[in-house]
Amino acid sequence: MLVWTLTPLLLPLRYTWKIARNASDSKTNLVVHVVDESGQFEGRGEAAPNVRYDESTERLTREFAHLLTAGLSDVDSLSELDALLAAHPPAHALRFALEAAYLHREASRLRQTVPQLLGVPAPATRVPTAFSLPIMEPGAVAGFVREQDMARFPLLKIKVNQESGYDLLREVTRAAPNHLLLIDGNEAWPDADALLRFLEKIGQLPHLRVRLLEQPLPATHTADYEYLRPLSPYPLFADESVTDAADFEGIARQFHGVNMKLMKAGGYHNGLRLLAQTRAHGLQTMLGCMVETSLGIWSALQLSALADVCDLDGFLILRHEPFGLVREEAGQLEMVDGEW
Repeated sequence: MLVWTLTPLLLPLRYTWKIARNASDSKTNLVVHVVDESGQFEGRGEAAPNVRYDESTERLTREFAHLLTAGLSDVDSLSELDALLAAHPPAHALRFALEAAYLHREASRLRQTVPQLLGVPAPATRVPTAFSLPIMEPGAVAGFVREQDMARFPLLKIKVNQESGYDLLREVTRAAPNHLLLIDGNEAWPDADALLRFLEKIGQLPHLRVRLLEQPLPATHTADYEYLRPLSPYPLFADESVTDAADFEGIARQFHGVNMKLMKAGGYHNGLRLLAQTRAHGLQTMLGCMVETSLGIWSALQLSALADVCDLDGFLILRHEPFGLVREEAGQLEMVDGEW
């Protein structure tokens, strides 16, 4: 029999994390821990609830309690865990944490690495990541870029909305000229034509270099995305349009790439399926994250060899990172030997 626990973690942030739909100064994530009765083999996984998908600490706590009642402690294989989670489907973030904890325990028991257990290439020793600038007053951008030493990162992600997106990008290009940017709209624009006007305007900014444009319109606006795809001057990447499942033929008509997040995918195995579908449809792959501790980022790094772009800076936003499983130096991420 296995012993499962769920522990909430209050995570104060180093600064206000503002995107197009909300802002916060702290996050509450949850850590799933599983251990056999002997205490010999254990594993942990992280859940980062996201309001965009109607996830909350309270909902995940209720679902975890329900799964315990439904027989979670009697699970004796990954296939049994999958069957239980199919019969009692929890929020995507909780499903990922449960699968990750079990799989991490299996890796320890079998003396394998997580990539070996999953059958994927090992991650590089050092993995470059983007670093994000949240929405802020344009006058604060130069100081933020300097204080956070953002120039050390190979890619900068800029969170934008309709109201201040142009001004933010103008200030970023002044503070970090010719730095390669990811522009993330978080579904802020109402239609393709409004977005194209914005793109035409920012296209006049000197020293602007854009790697990709991420989910600028709502996920439901499929016709707008199909219209926009051949007209966009920058590669379009899906984020909210691909959660744990998607019509990839439709996605390929709307986007040039997909941002896969394990918290959305609901598990390593489904995340791998989404990455395989992304590749099979000729799309670029991106590996993203929520605001997470190094436990969640460590987990994502296990799949990083499969990604064209990594945006795994969620743990760098935390005021006090509790696990120390990943370190960052010169914009590169390196996993640290330790217990998870």
